[in-house]
Amino acid sequence: MKFSLKNKNVMITGGGSGIGKAIAKIFAEQGAYVHILELNPDNAKDTLFEIKRDGGLAKAYECNVANQKTVNKIVEAILKLGNINILVNNAGIAHIGDIENTSESDMDKVFSVNIKGVYNCIKAVIPIMKENGGVILNMASIASSVGISDRFAYSMSKGAVLTMTYSIAKDYIAHGIRCNSISPARIHTPFVDGFIKANYPGKEIEMFKNLSKTQPIGRMGKPEEVANLALYLCSDEASFITGTDFPIDGGFIKLNG
Repeated sequence: MKFSLKNKNVMITGGGSGIGKAIAKIFAEQGAYVHILELNPDNAKDTLFEIKRDGGLAKAYECNVANQKTVNKIVEAILKLGNINILVNNAGIAHIGDIENTSESDMDKVFSVNIKGVYNCIKAVIPIMKENGGVILNMASIASSVGISDRFAYSMSKGAVLTMTYSIAKDYIAHGIRCNSISPARIHTPFVDGFIKANYPGKEIEMFKNLSKTQPIGRMGKPEEVANLALYLCSDEASFITGTDFPIDGGFIKLNG
């Protein structure tokens, strides 16, 4: 079977909803034992239930990825069940605003999750992967490559994720560690629906259409589409790929303007 992850142990952050949930489910379908690190325990339980219902293997851990001690303890717990072959750094938070309306606390919060969280997880697994090889996949964003209005802190954080990807790929290629990133455009997740409802009450349908049109292809992406790309990049079929960012953006980067 192509893109098999049988006998692979996968650690995925933010696996309780949206893109992370889609990745967790498809990886489990392909035979991986999926370890979900999730801040929201209810979301984690839902993902866990769906994976096990479909015959997959998974375990959930309540985790704030910004807390290094917590991340390290969870990695130790996972290692008791087997090696860590794949790390997917998916957890992240959004922020809307330019630099003038980005407070210091806003900046600190985005930094702690989107940058320090990725750092914490990579730092925890690198010693393990140096012994046996492995794959690290980071979730960046089109905001790491192109300018987007009112995304100062978010763009900053995702730019850091992109360059961390290049750095890890360069420093650990000799140890058999591959590191790549995915840069999605707007993906239809519960976060998008919640954002529209909170900011455009009564105009949800209109705003959904408007936001969909920002992608030249005419619609938002689906979490499952990002998950399919993640599966390929983490599979042995992608063994010649490292140090690369993969936009999945409906033509946003190249066709807008």
